[in-house]
Amino acid sequence: MASNEGKLVHLVDDDEAVRRSVGFMLKTSGLRVITYDSGRDLLRSGTLAPGSILLDIRMPEMDGLEVQQALQERGVRLPVIIMTGHGDVGLAVKAMKAGAIDFIEKPLEKATVLASLDEAFRRLGQKEVTGDRRKDAEVRLKCLTPRERDVLNGLADGLPNKTIAYDFGISPRTVEIHRANLMMKLGVRSLSEALRIAFAAQES
Repeated sequence: MASNEGKLVHLVDDDEAVRRSVGFMLKTSGLRVITYDSGRDLLRSGTLAPGSILLDIRMPEMDGLEVQQALQERGVRLPVIIMTGHGDVGLAVKAMKAGAIDFIEKPLEKATVLASLDEAFRRLGQKEVTGDRRKDAEVRLKCLTPRERDVLNGLADGLPNKTIAYDFGISPRTVEIHRANLMMKLGVRSLSEALRIAFAAQES
């Protein structure tokens, strides 16, 4: 984590307790943090200094998806990581489809947050990696069976296991097994990592 020392995180959450606790965690890990109590606050701040954006998905006035869209319309290309509560995975998948590089579920675990930020800062330091990322993803996906690809595509569409099971005429338990197998083959530990590979393969 030493390589991220002094790097900047824009932390956006309407919950003051979250801003305090996550901000403290990031600062004690050597990162610089600027906090915002809403998406509008972030957008009002003018030109954002280079860094990563930790963005809550559920906020009043403007939710994380709307903030993300507004940033893109302004040409802001800073890497966005979505913070989501349990049960908001469908929204988080939409955010990743719209360009977020990752989502992490609350309550946030320090190791997960720092690993995600590590990837964000790596992206920030690379000018043009889309082609390489797509090729790498395509190679990794070749190890999956057709049914595992079907399950991954369903997850990438934000569908729950039960819906994927219904669509393919298999049991939810079978979907869980395929999901576990594909994550093992891809060498990932979280759904967001698997989705990152799926979306990278679709990049043009």
